[in-house]
Amino acid sequence: MREITIPISDDVVRSLKVGDTIALTGLMLTGRDAVHKWMIETFVTPKGETRDPQGDDLEVYEAIKPILEGGVIYHCGPVVSGLDTGDYKFVAAGPTTSIREEPYQGDVMRHFNMKGVIGKGGMGAKTLQACNEVPGVYLHAVGGAASLIAQSVEKVLGVHKMDFGVPEAIWVLQVKEFPVVVTMDSHNNSLHAEVEEKSKANLDRLLTSA
Repeated sequence: MREITIPISDDVVRSLKVGDTIALTGLMLTGRDAVHKWMIETFVTPKGETRDPQGDDLEVYEAIKPILEGGVIYHCGPVVSGLDTGDYKFVAAGPTTSIREEPYQGDVMRHFNMKGVIGKGGMGAKTLQACNEVPGVYLHAVGGAASLIAQSVEKVLGVHKMDFGVPEAIWVLQVKEFPVVVTMDSHNNSLHAEVEEKSKANLDRLLTSA
């Protein structure tokens, strides 16, 4: 397993290939449906230009932008203890199905120069194109291992947009040796598209022979 430190350089991203197993150490953010929709509506115009966030949105933007520069976002709706005291700890940190973010992810990656997206189930052509351009990678985390993955979260450094609710908020994490597999790389390779194509071919063959 290759150990990689966040933020991630372009050279490191380009060196990664589908099938590589890596362990991430550094800072990352969580973000799901509400966060991605909010990012696009608040920060990025349809033409890819930067909007002018105000008030609380500007404060959050200034806090998360340096973390996402060369950074990673994790599609995760965590179970968190310490909500009453502010002494936050991730109890479970399993990946969320990523395809729901497909309408937004590519533009978010370009805007923040984000190098990694973690989730499960893979993403589509728009995100794959962004992985090639930015460059970046899609990283698959193991579903059903939420408590195990949470052990890679050394510390919860803060939280933004708590008004979205605990699962949808932006959690700022310090992680160590966070285990993932590259399933979409910056060279237009997608394990998910490959599996889908092979599955369709097998289904067509079975239907033809039936």
